Parts: sequence; C-alpha cells; structure tokens
Amino acid sequence: MDVVRRVPERRPAMSPEGAAALRFSVLGPVRAWRGTEALPSGSPQQRGLLAALLLRGGRTATAAELIDALWGDEPPSQGLAAVRTYASRLRKILGPSVLVSESGGYAIRGLPDGALDLATVQDLAERAERARGEGEPGRARDLLREALALWDGESLSGVPGPYAESQRSRLEEWRLQLIESCLDMELEQGHQAEAVSELTSLTAAHPLRERLRELLMVALYRSGRQAEALAVYADTRRLLADELGVDPRAELTELQRRILQADPALAKPSAPEPEPPVAPVRPAQLPATVPDFTGHVSYLEELREVLESANGRVMAVAALSGIAGVGKTTLAVHVAHRARPEFPDGQLYVDLQGLQARGAEPETVLGSFLRALGTPDAAIPDSLEDRAALYRSVLNGRRVLVLLDNARDAAQVRPLLPGTEGCAALITSRGHLGDLAGAHLVDLDVLSPEEALQLFTRIVGSERVAGERAAALDVVAACGFLPLAIRIAATRLAVRRTWTVSVLAAKLADERRRLDELQSGDLAVKAVFELAHGQLEPAQARAFRLLGLADGPDISLPAAVSMLGLPEDDTEELLETLVDTSMVESAAPGRYRYHDLLRLYARACAERGEEPPGERAAALSRLLDFYLATAAGVYALERPGDRLIEHLASTEGDGLVFTDRSEALDWLFDEARALLSAARQAVETGELRKAADLLLAVRDLAESGSEFKRYESVATALLSAVVASGDERTEARTRAALAHLYYLAGRFREADHEAREAARLSGSAGDSWTTGDALNSRGVIALYRNRHGDGEAHLSRAIEYFRALGDRPGQAAVLVNLSRVHLATGRTASAIALARQGIDIHDSMGSALRGANGRYALALALTRSGELDSASDCLHQALDVFRDSRQRLWEGMSLFRLAEVDLAAQRPAQAAANAERALITLAGIGGEWRRGNVLTVLGHALSELGQTGRAVASWSEALDVYERLRAPEAEAVRALLLDGDPHRAHSVV
Repeated sequence: MDVVRRVPERRPAMSPEGAAALRFSVLGPVRAWRGTEALPSGSPQQRGLLAALLLRGGRTATAAELIDALWGDEPPSQGLAAVRTYASRLRKILGPSVLVSESGGYAIRGLPDGALDLATVQDLAERAERARGEGEPGRARDLLREALALWDGESLSGVPGPYAESQRSRLEEWRLQLIESCLDMELEQGHQAEAVSELTSLTAAHPLRERLRELLMVALYRSGRQAEALAVYADTRRLLADELGVDPRAELTELQRRILQADPALAKPSAPEPEPPVAPVRPAQLPATVPDFTGHVSYLEELREVLESANGRVMAVAALSGIAGVGKTTLAVHVAHRARPEFPDGQLYVDLQGLQARGAEPETVLGSFLRALGTPDAAIPDSLEDRAALYRSVLNGRRVLVLLDNARDAAQVRPLLPGTEGCAALITSRGHLGDLAGAHLVDLDVLSPEEALQLFTRIVGSERVAGERAAALDVVAACGFLPLAIRIAATRLAVRRTWTVSVLAAKLADERRRLDELQSGDLAVKAVFELAHGQLEPAQARAFRLLGLADGPDISLPAAVSMLGLPEDDTEELLETLVDTSMVESAAPGRYRYHDLLRLYARACAERGEEPPGERAAALSRLLDFYLATAAGVYALERPGDRLIEHLASTEGDGLVFTDRSEALDWLFDEARALLSAARQAVETGELRKAADLLLAVRDLAESGSEFKRYESVATALLSAVVASGDERTEARTRAALAHLYYLAGRFREADHEAREAARLSGSAGDSWTTGDALNSRGVIALYRNRHGDGEAHLSRAIEYFRALGDRPGQAAVLVNLSRVHLATGRTASAIALARQGIDIHDSMGSALRGANGRYALALALTRSGELDSASDCLHQALDVFRDSRQRLWEGMSLFRLAEVDLAAQRPAQAAANAERALITLAGIGGEWRRGNVLTVLGHALSELGQTGRAVASWSEALDVYERLRAPEAEAVRALLLDGDPHRAHSVV
C-alpha cells in the first residue's frame, strides 16, 4: 500500500513579523500578492530568481547558485549584475525585511504560515500522513484533496532555467504520488466507482505510469468490470513492450493473476483492521547528570523554559550548538533532568554520532525509539517515512522529552522530532541548525572566569586552590575557559597530590605543549578537535589551518581573502561554513576568531606538514602584504603628499582602498591589534623590512596612545632582530619609529638615543626620508629638553632633506616644530609666521590632522603674544580634528593648552575644568612628564579659585612626578609649594 510521500524540500521557517499580508504561489505560475492585490513579479528570469529563493525554504542562496539556477552552464557575462538587479527589484516590491542580503547571497525570510502554496501543501500532506497512520483514511483523503486543489496548472509555469526545470519535474512527480495515495484511500473506503473515471483520465495522460494502471484495474474489478480490468493489463503489457521493451512490474502481474482467479480478498476494500491498542511504556533513557555541574546558569533557565513551554503547544524544540568541549551534552542532560517532571510519559535519548564517519541512521534510531515506547518488532515498518509516521502516532497524546545528542545536521534530526502537542526535543550539535524550522537556537559559550574557577575548585578541592587563586585563574585561562579542558586539567591535578596548582599552570603556560598536557585517561581536548577537523571538506580544512596562523585576536574577511589567496565569495563561504560547524566564531559581521585552544590545534595541524611546503610562510606573507598595502593607503589619505609611501617596501598583493578618511581611520583602529601582531610575526618569519615599514605606516596608532605598549613591544623585538641581521636601513627605520614613540611618551633620553642612531644609520644607508624624519624627531626632543640651539640645528637640517625629496608635508611639519623653538627662545613673531607657513602647506595638501598640529603650535605662539581669543579658536579647531582622528594624546594636550589660555584670560574655573578633562583624556598615555605639566596648571587654576588645599595637592603630585623624572620643572613647582604664590609665571613648551 502506498503512503503519502513528502516532497524533499521543507517548508520555510516562518515568522509573522513584517510580512503578514504576503502570499506566493509556485504550484502553477509564479505569483505574489499582498492581501488581495497582485504584485508584479517581473521578467521570466526575475520570476525564476523569486522561485529559487522561495523553494530554498528561508535558506540563503549564494549569487553563484542563483546564476547557475537561472542559466546553468551558459551564464551571460553580466550574470552577477543581472542577479543583483532582479534582487533589487524584488526587494522594492516585497520589502527589505522579506528579501534580505547576507553572506554574499539572498534569502526570503519572515513569511507567515500559509504564505507559500507549496508549504501549505506540505503541511496538508503531513497531516494526511498522520491521519492515515492513526486509522482515519477518510480524513487523510480529504486533506490530500485539499492539497491537490492548490495546484494551478504546471508548477513554475513559464519560468526558465535548469533549476526551474528540475523543480518542475520533482513537483510533478510529487503531485502524482499524492494523487495515487488519494485514490488508493478512495479504494480502501469502497469508492471505486468514483475513482474509475478519474483513473481513466490519468492513465491516458500518463500511459507509462504503472501504479495508476494498477489502481484502475482494482477500481474496475471492484465495480464488476473484470474483463475491462484484464484489458487494462493487456494494454499496459503491449505498451511497455513497444515503448520500453520491458514487461510489467511484478505487482501488476500479480494483480492480473488475482483477478483471473477472482481472489475474494481483492473484491473488498483494503482498509486495514485497527490493531489492538499498545499498552503505554514510559522510557527513562536519560544519561546520568554530572554531580559537579557548574555554570551556564542563564542557558539552563532559558532551555528549561523552552522545554516546559511544550505543554499546550505543538512540540517545543531547542537546539544547542557550540565548539567541541564547551559542555553541550553535559548541559543538555542536566536541563533534561531538571525538566523531567514536565514529561511524565518518558524521556528518550540517543547519541546520533554526528562526528563519526557515518552517523546514526534515522530509521535505525526510530526503530529503537518505537521499541522503547512499547511497539512490537513485527509492527515496526521498514521505510523511514513509515517509521516516522508511526513514531508520531505513538507519541500522540503523550508528553515525552526527546534528547538528540551530537546531531550531524538538521536532515538527520527532522524525522526524529515528535511533532505532537505536549512533546519536546532537545538537540545538541557541533553545527548551527539554523535550517531546523521552529527551533529555539542556543549558541553555547565558554564559562565565565568565575564559573571556570568554580568548576576547577569543585574537582580539585577548595583547600588546594585557596592559597593559589592567581595560579588557578592562570590554569582556567590557559584552558580557554572550556569546560572539557578545565575538567581534564583539574582531574590531572586531583590525582597528583604532589603537584601544586602553580606546577600545573607552568605546564600549561607553554603553548606548544598545552594541547598535549590537556589529556587524562580517555579524555583529551585534542581528540575531540581531531574528530571535528576530520569532518571538514579539504578546502574548509585548509582555511581552518592557515587562518589559525594569524596572531591577531580576530581576522577580517578581506584579510582572510589575502591570506588564503581565494576570491572573496569563496573565502566568505568557507568561513561561514566553519562558523556553522563551530570551528571558528563570528566575532562581528565580516570578522572571525578562534577559540584559543582551537587556534593552537589549527597551528599544530598546519605545522605537522598538512600543507604543501612553503604554504604557511606564503600565507603569512600575503597577510603582511595586505596589511602593509592597506596601511600605506590610510597613511597617504591622512597625510596627502607625504613621500614616505614611495619609500616603503613593495607588496605582492593589493590592499583595501579608501576614499573616505573616517572609514580609513575606522579600519586602522579596528585592525590595530591584528596589524601589530602581523608585524611581530614578520619579525619571527624574517620579513624585517616590511615589519619596520608597517610600523612607520601605522605610527598614528602609537601617536594616539591607544596601542603604545603593544607598539613598543613589537618595535623592540624588531630592533633586536634587525641589529643581528646587519640591515642598516631597516634598523634606522625601526629606531626612527621608536624615537617617535618615546618622545610622545615623554621618555626624552631614550628618544634622543634612538633618533640619533636612526639619523646616523639612515645616512649611511642612503635613506633620505628616514634621515629627515630622525632629524625632525631630534629637533623636537631637543626642544623638550630645553636645548634650543641643538633643536634649531637639527630642524634646519631636516627641512633640507625634505626639500631635496620634494616632501612638502615633511617641510611643513618641520616649520611647525621650528615655530615651537622660536617661541621658546623669545621670537614670538617669527614663531607665529613659521606656524602659519606650516598650516598653509598642510591646508593646501588637504592634511587635516597635520593642519591641526600646526594650529596647536600657532595657538601657543598666539597665547604668548596675548591674542587669547585667536589662540582659543585655533585650539578648538585642532581639538575637533584630533577627536575625529582618534588622537587622544593630542586631544588631551589641546585641552591642557586651552587651560593655559583660560588662565591667561583670567577664567580659572574654565581652566580647572579643561585641565581636569585633560587629565582624564591623557590617562595612561603621553607619559608622566606631560601629566606633571597638566597638574601644575590645574594647581594654578585651583589656587586662583581660592581652593588652596587642592592646589597644593596638585602641585605636590606634579613635584613627585618631576623629581622621579629628574625634570628641570621640579624647581619651579617646589618654589610654588614653598611660597604659595599663585601668580608665579608658568610656561611649558
């Protein structure tokens, strides 16, 4: 007996938001309505795109898939543009919340139940299947008639393309199967007379379809027309022989024999006798929960609420995903035990072995479940569809919880879902089951540091952890807060009474040995990673291993494109599939990251020879080239006309190109840690010149103060390597970068040493740009150290180098610094003139940031000349630019200079406010010397306000700073404290 067969496509996940009035049809012409209003669906190709998206059931279709669907092997040259045009037109018709763009493709989302005729037919067919399984063939037949009535001619009528053609064939085959099932039920109920006319028409339309001929023979025989029934057989045999050269199938031949013998059983309707009711069995298959379960409290409550919501609704489904070892099974089992009282009719459990080469087959699992629910072996059908239908029938009216552990994908899970009111399913899977309709998805994260420490302590014992809390935190951090890793580490310590927590922390500190240390008995972090890695396709595995080599906290899609050497669409698809399998995480749109232990595993795989020779080094080199090329472009946009760009190392690949300054700076600061990590790795791989040039290209990171320590760490590591290499040019550039960094931090002695060596080495190497840059730094450093003659000499030499190079921005920077020297030596008028010359050059070149530096210097000179309003205007203009450029150091210094202007203008309250804001802005950057300067000015403002106590406190703190630095400013501040004179002259360059 035939059953109602499911169409292979599943209905889309529906949501009522934003599209309640939309309806679509594909079972006939492709059409769309909003309410009763028909919507234009465009050209045949546009209707083909709409059909392809509707038939994907809410899943994303990539541009490549849509091109293939519309044109197959012969796409037009502008196929991608055409797809985008069709999608844009459809989005205008349907709305942006319905047709969405994501991951380089498109999807239709958020349709309500009943919005697509195909989904309605699917629902009716499934209900008919359940009704038939429950012994209600009349109801099943009516439901199928209702489903078949939704067809309006040929499916996807008039839609071109290979995809539409294949779907037309599939849908037509499904329609015929539904008709056959419907007519079979008609005959079961004794409606043979009505069936004869319909079957006569159908056999004429589909002469080679033997099942229809078989049904016609039965209908005729039961109508008392034996001779006609036998004639149908004879006609069928002759037609098959003529057309196909084959004999009728065995079932048809057997039916002819039974008609000839007038089999009495054949004359009666074949509705099966109802089976005696099966006594209900209450399975209790849940594994034991762990007694030391710890953490995930929010997830625990969230999942329990989802499961308990099954009462009074059709099936609650929760799907739990996450990386290997994150505790999915442990949490799921614990939740299931907590929810047991809500499911009094039993709990089913199965390990679906989704990470094995061959996971558990759904029909095998269904057989096991049916036996556990009390179904005799003889009553269990053979096919997956029949077992699934019987399974749902057995569960009808019961409240059962089903725990499906380690699922491979949604296809493996769907036949195992209860599908009946009052039941619930809890699923764990390495991958994200986003295509599981109606499921509540939970992406399980690692434990918080406190939860991780709590789990570690419960296993090890509080007495061993109490005195070594810091070491214990180091252990759980080394485990990446991954529950499996923490359990293994704690178990190793628990059985080794002679070890301390510090001993374990030291063992785990070595990254190259860490994964080997994280194994105990049959538990091993590396082993679960191996299983997951083994499931990846070759291209996925290559991407996983190579991208793990990058040292940054995460990696952007464009950087990954460069590293893998693949097109962007292919790279994004690979990364998204790795996210779906929980091998990498989506840090933000277009950004990806590894769990710390998975990164170590990826690198171990890459290093053990799974890549071709030189592939690892080539990938890192491509990444460095991408960062250097892009950073150079940002530098050029921020400093138009600066000649450094012409003197940087050449790169193989192109970087990103920005036309908007704000977007360029966003990229620079967003990628700061990744950029500096790439420079450090370049030191390790020997690409020293590119590492030094990258540091020069991203010196805005150092100047902003946001990445000072990391920048210094990379630069000092590079200096050690380059000194050993003997490359004078690269050493000069590295020292120039350090000199700039140190003087910004107020470490003038170190800065002068590095700048002096940079000038000497670059002169020897013939690197004129670096010589000019180093001399400019020496001039500024001399200014800060009150060696004004030396400063002017260095700057005069620097400007000659920049003139020879034709580097106008370099000349302007030196002019601004010369203005500071002239101001310090009492030449206020020339200081104003020099600053304005520098500003004019910067403004003419469109360099907003360097123009702000010039206005900062001009404001100092205008303050000295008594033009306080003009000075204030200059500083406010500079302040706006510094904020926009993320330059916290210069933002803070501009606030400090505004405080000085306010003091001179006898606005002590405003001066105090600006000085306080400067202290906050400069917190942690700019060095102690600058902080001492701000505290001194703050003291003056507070003294003017009559807040003598606070003034003394500020000056005392400033004095402490100056004395520790052995700075000459200490003497003036000490005098302030001795005589308390608030009007003592104050000037800091």
